[in-house]
Amino acid sequence: MPSAQLTRRVGFAAAHRYRRPEWTDDENMRVFGSCARPNYHGHTYRCSVTVEGEIDPRTGMIIDLVRLDAVLATEIVERFDHRNINLDVPEFADGGLIPTGENLARYLLDRLQSVLDVSVASVTIEEDETLAATVSRAS
Repeated sequence: MPSAQLTRRVGFAAAHRYRRPEWTDDENMRVFGSCARPNYHGHTYRCSVTVEGEIDPRTGMIIDLVRLDAVLATEIVERFDHRNINLDVPEFADGGLIPTGENLARYLLDRLQSVLDVSVASVTIEEDETLAATVSRAS
């Protein structure tokens, strides 16, 4: 049976800052630069989720798009849109994950894989037109 990949993109606006609570403010600024400023900063993120699997001969699809869109709305848009990632998403609170593009992509790949019945091949987080991070499923 043929295998295919499908990519769906969603967007969200959110604020964050990079900070390790066990470091001094000076150390955070030295390592993370302006991303460590105490008043946070925001992005209009784009998130691309690529799934892969066999093409269903009845539907011609690898996943029901209504189902995929519902999962992306719940796991990405509702969780992150118009939020402060550090304050509103517990996994990214002080002492947790630093909300870098890499960590956001890894976190979302794991969450999406746990609820979808197809393989999540990769997740890409774009902070803007100059910076994107992609995490791919280990083969």
